[in-house]
Parts: sequence; C-alpha cells; structure tokens
Amino acid sequence: MNRWIIIVMSVLLLGGAAYVYSSRSANAEPLEVGAAAPDFETTGALAGKPFEISLSEKLENGPVVLYFFPKAFTQGCTIEANMFAEATADFEAAGATVIGMSGDDIDTLTKFSVEECRDKFAVARADEAVMDGYQVRMEPTLALTNRTSYVIGQDSKIALVHSAQDPKGHVKMTLDKVKQLARAKIAAPPEN
Repeated sequence: MNRWIIIVMSVLLLGGAAYVYSSRSANAEPLEVGAAAPDFETTGALAGKPFEISLSEKLENGPVVLYFFPKAFTQGCTIEANMFAEATADFEAAGATVIGMSGDDIDTLTKFSVEECRDKFAVARADEAVMDGYQVRMEPTLALTNRTSYVIGQDSKIALVHSAQDPKGHVKMTLDKVKQLARAKIAAPPEN
C-alpha cells in the first residue's frame, strides 16, 4: 500500500513540475523589440575552451543572436543546439554571432559546446542578473531559463524576440532577422 502512495505522489509531483514549466515558459514576458539589451560579462565556452564573453564586445562585430535554453543535454536543448550548429555558417555570412545561454555550470557548458554545439558557437553561463535582465528566469527560485531567443542589433537594441518551448522555430526566425539587418545595413547610405 505504501508503495502505491509513493508512486501516486511521485506522479503528482512530476505532473506539477511539468505544469509549472509549461505555464511559466508560456506566460513569461521577455523584453520587447526596441528595448535596450542589458550588457553583461560572463564565462562561456567554445570548442571545449572556457573564456570570458562580453556582449558589448561581440556587438562591435555585428548583431548578436542570444538564445536562452533551459538545461544542457536535455532533448529540446540538444535539438536546438544542433540546429544552431548546422546554421552557424549562415549566421556568420549575415555578420551575426550566436551565443547560447543557460544557468548550467561552466563545466557542463564546456562539454555541451563540444558535443552538441559541435564546436561551432559559444555557450555561456546566465547568472541571476542576466536571467532577470532578459526576463527569462523560468521560476523565481530556479536557476533555469525558459526558451527565448533575442536578436540584438549593433545599436544594443532588441531587434527580435521569440519565446516558445518548441526549439524548431528559433533558428529560422533569428536567421531571417539577421539577414534582414544585413540587407538594411547594405542599403543604408553611408554616414558622414
């Protein structure tokens, strides 16, 4: 009898956790297009090598695709990382830098940068200040982010926001936006 009580309680607990995840992710209000992107410095990893990342330094080279993911090595996050890895050359051709961010520790992200990001783009640690600044914290007491992608223009303004649990739309939407920014930059008259 006690075993059944434990099983039922476990199912209820897992179901409640799934509900909190899905409702918080769906109801989170990310920054709006046109808002100033909070600057940050944090530790990241590329091709298994940790290094310091500064958003303002990356923006000097072009737009930045900043995509937040809940947890390295989970199914959706692995799919998303693989998709961004496959599209890295397209992002680079449009002049954009891709940075994946999560609340994972740097050792986990270093491993993730090799195995799932395939040495193609950096992943970085989103501390509490970054999570709160970009309004992506899944729940106030958790060090997990929801799945939200931002395109940040060189003017440090949010050019695109896409927040959805399904990882499949994030790459297409962000790539379309950075291509649009690249076309607009080419078409713009030179500044005097």
